[in-house]
Amino acid sequence: MLILFQFLYLLALVIWVGAIVFFSFCAAPSVFKVLEREKAGEVIGDIFPKYWLLGYVCGVVGSLSLIFIGISGGGFYAGRFVLFVAMTALGFYSGLVVGKKARAVKAEVYAATGEAEKERLRSVFKKIHAKSAILNMIILAFGLVIVYLTAITL
Repeated sequence: MLILFQFLYLLALVIWVGAIVFFSFCAAPSVFKVLEREKAGEVIGDIFPKYWLLGYVCGVVGSLSLIFIGISGGGFYAGRFVLFVAMTALGFYSGLVVGKKARAVKAEVYAATGEAEKERLRSVFKKIHAKSAILNMIILAFGLVIVYLTAITL
């Protein structure tokens, strides 16, 4: 049973960190390079809910696996657990709070009729986007620390 939980922990960790790296440094920049800005934003907006869902699942599976590894006698790694729970909490916050605000403001931009109002809303959206990007990089940094902590015990 211990090996199953170790496998699930590693699987959740590598899928999540890999997805963050791929989406942030490969997929999103390519989408914005190839498509015009508005269409690229629509594509990325369609991807985000799936991206966050992947993080939610990986966060819960990884966190629970670490608990079960400890219960199964494989040792409890408090540092990894705290970081994994922090990643998960930040992921839920990013998707459910920040992402929700971003979608709402984006909808307001499309609905606005005056150019001044659209520019004001775009400025609000940029701030929300910056917050989302910072959260994403914090989650990635925590994930990389967990990968390192895992590697040194192999």
